[in-house]
Parts: sequence; structure tokens; C-alpha cells
Amino acid sequence: MKSGLVTIKDIARELNISPSTVSRALKDHPDISTDTKKAVNALAKKLNYQPNSIALSLRKSKTNTIGVVIPEIVHFFFSTVISGIEDVAYAAGYNVIVSQSNESYEREVTDMKALVASRVDGFLVSLSKETRDFEHLKQIHEKGTPMVFFDRVCEEINTSKVVIDDYNSAFKATEHLIEQGCKSIAHMAGPQNLTIGKDRLEGYIAALKKHQIPVREDLIDRTGSSTVEEGIEQSTRLLNLPAPPDAFFCNNDMVAIGSMKAIKKKGLRIPDDVAVVGFSDWSVSSLVEPSLTSISQPGYEMGETAARLFIEQIERGESFIPQTRVLQTQLTVRESSLRKR
Repeated sequence: MKSGLVTIKDIARELNISPSTVSRALKDHPDISTDTKKAVNALAKKLNYQPNSIALSLRKSKTNTIGVVIPEIVHFFFSTVISGIEDVAYAAGYNVIVSQSNESYEREVTDMKALVASRVDGFLVSLSKETRDFEHLKQIHEKGTPMVFFDRVCEEINTSKVVIDDYNSAFKATEHLIEQGCKSIAHMAGPQNLTIGKDRLEGYIAALKKHQIPVREDLIDRTGSSTVEEGIEQSTRLLNLPAPPDAFFCNNDMVAIGSMKAIKKKGLRIPDDVAVVGFSDWSVSSLVEPSLTSISQPGYEMGETAARLFIEQIERGESFIPQTRVLQTQLTVRESSLRKR
């Protein structure tokens, strides 16, 4: 027997029968005798025969594979989303291919093309922070390819979406800082081309207005910082203002950790001089010193929900009506914001 992948022809040659007989025996066809079926299946098992998934998918026009495009795998939130997606997908008989855009629009477009070439049945997508042109997504959707957006969504495409209540989450975080006595709260805003960035900014502003605190444009950082280094740089700039902030509400935990580093470097105390709240509640949030207050996002639940909506769309076909699911968050209060103990 030759080395490499075993084919139906190899089994047929070994048993001195036709390839079509082997194929029908493996499918338990009633025209094939019990003895022949036993012989074929025994040899297939012995030789570790695996069906050609590409050939099968070409015949069925379905690969049972879901393409997932996310901004970053290293992001704790997105890694938990992937876990939720995979658990639901695997239980339903689907495989998952994950691509990360690394927050690049060009990479996102390339990833989508590669997954289309791999003949995935559809997509679960969370946009990169650079994505402002949605043509690559619209073209795929217009061909009838199932697509579900999660977390970072495209409002211009009528398909299912799974999001958190970013507005109320930001409102809750900002109001918590106000209740701790903070009056000059800076907001390290997310990318304003993304709905999550705009909704969090609106929630922050609404909380200030509710408590009759003036909205200071100089305390809103709109650069869309997402890394520790960017958090340090922009927080240092804000701390050097003539009227610096006494609190930071940051669009993610890495930026919040950057803010904490900048505050410490300035010789200020957290939270007594400057309080900090992050977003996402990474595992590292409870390990930094002081521990970081953050908005906990239900990443695993988001992944589960997105995968279920996708499979439901596959099963229902044209009768499926796109749905939007809004998940709730929780404010996890730790030392970085707790002035009133």
C-alpha cells in the first residue's frame, strides 16, 4: 500500500472490488451484501481512511464550516467569544475557522476573501477599528451568504447582530465615578466609526448631564486608543492639562492600565487623586495594583448567541428573519475607583 492519504481506490484495489462498491458499502447501501460491508469498513478502519471533505462539500454545496473574523485573538473578551462560538458550533456538527484582522481594514478584507475561497458556509464577524468601508461585507451578504455580526457591527447590512448595551454600560461606569466624588472625568473613547465607540461616548455624556456636570471636550480623547502604550501617551497628555481629570473612564482595560501607569508616573495616587474604570474586565484586571474596576462583558454568552443565530439562519433558509440580541453587562467594582469604602 502506498504512503499518504488512503482513498476509496486503495481500499477497492486491496479487496479486489470496484471503487463504486466501496463507496456504496461505506454509505451502508442496501444493494451491498453484509459481508462486503464488513470487509470494507474493517479495512477502512485499519487503514485510517478519512472521507475527502473537499469532494463531499462540492457534492453537497455545504462544508459545515463557519468563518469567524475578529479584531484580536489576544483580547480576553474575544477569546471568550470564540469559546462560546466553538462550543455551540461543534455540538451542531460545524467546524470553525478563526481569522484575526489585527485591527486592520486591509487584513479584514483579505481574511474574508480567504474564507470565501475556503468555501465556508457563512460568517461571524466583528469589525476592525479601521473599518469604514463595508463593500467587502455587502458583496458577500448580497450573494445570500449567512452572516452574523457581534460586538462591533455594521448597521448598514440587514443581518443578525449580537451586541451589549454599550450606552447603559458607559452610563453605569461614569455614574459610579460620579458617586465616588469625581467631578472631572476624562473619557478615553473608542473608535468613533464603530457603534460601540459612539454609544459609550453618548452614555458617558448622558451620565454627566444627569448629574449636572459640564461636558468638557478637552477631557474626551477621541484617538481610539486600544493599547497600554496609547493609554499612557494620551492619559499623560490629559494629566498635563491646566485643569486635569480626577478620573478616567477607558474604552478597554489595556487603555485603563496605561492610564494607571501614567497616573503613577505623575506621582498621583489611585483612586484618591485619580480614579480609573476600564471596560471588558480582562483576567489581568484583578491582578494589577491597585485592582481595576471594569465593566464585565458576557463574551462567552455572546459567542453562543451568535453561533445559534447563524445555525438557525442556515436551517431556516429564506424564511429566517434577522434578529438583534442585546446582552447586559455588570460593573465589577475594585480598588481603582473605590474612594468611598
